[in-house]
Amino acid sequence: MNKLFDLEMVFTQIPDLLEYLPVTLELAVGSMIVSLILGLILALIRIRRIPVLRQLSSFYISILRGTPVLVQLYVTYFGIPLLLKAINYRYGTSYNVNAVPAILYAFVALAVNESAYNAETIRAALQSVPQGQVEAATALGMTYFQTLRRVILPEAIEVALPSLGNSFIGLIKGTSLAFTCAVVEMMAAGKIIAGRTYRYFEVYVSLAIIYWVITITLEQLIRIIEKKIAIPEDVPEIREQGGAAL
Repeated sequence: MNKLFDLEMVFTQIPDLLEYLPVTLELAVGSMIVSLILGLILALIRIRRIPVLRQLSSFYISILRGTPVLVQLYVTYFGIPLLLKAINYRYGTSYNVNAVPAILYAFVALAVNESAYNAETIRAALQSVPQGQVEAATALGMTYFQTLRRVILPEAIEVALPSLGNSFIGLIKGTSLAFTCAVVEMMAAGKIIAGRTYRYFEVYVSLAIIYWVITITLEQLIRIIEKKIAIPEDVPEIREQGGAAL
């Protein structure tokens, strides 16, 4: 008679699932990097109030934040091939739709989805920098982008890091939906193993343990980074008396 719950199997399956951890991390890290770049661009467009682009960016953010990421994954998975076929038909090109790697669909969907949330986080962080510092940099002759690089971003990073860290943790867990685009990452591997062994509960418990450990590790890493880049609130006063610092 089979055991109702096989605890040993929970731990023996973990090494098999970890073989697909690089795919999960590759997808998450790559999507996060692209989403940060897109998010910064969107945030600057909204802060600078660039005509037309500001309205388009607001619409972009609204659509992505207002629809489930699972729907966006399906739209990307079926939409990109249709787009390539339309380009082939219109311009007489010969893009091989079947040659597009499945991970690309998931990468595009996750990066685009995450960029909408990161854009708001980054915008709030940029606007938290005191206006006086920006004006002082302008008075020194800096251009806006010089001020952005030397004054605004260094301070905004400290403000945005906790929220961006949470977003990255959410993205790690969100990669579990990539199996909808035929990407074999940890979740998809778990489904394959569960279908072979018929021990679904044990497999999902194994996955839960892995994701939990990853989350704890990232939380600790983010805390360390926060402490490293934190700007000291209290700077000790230095008084000089008779040429000696007291």
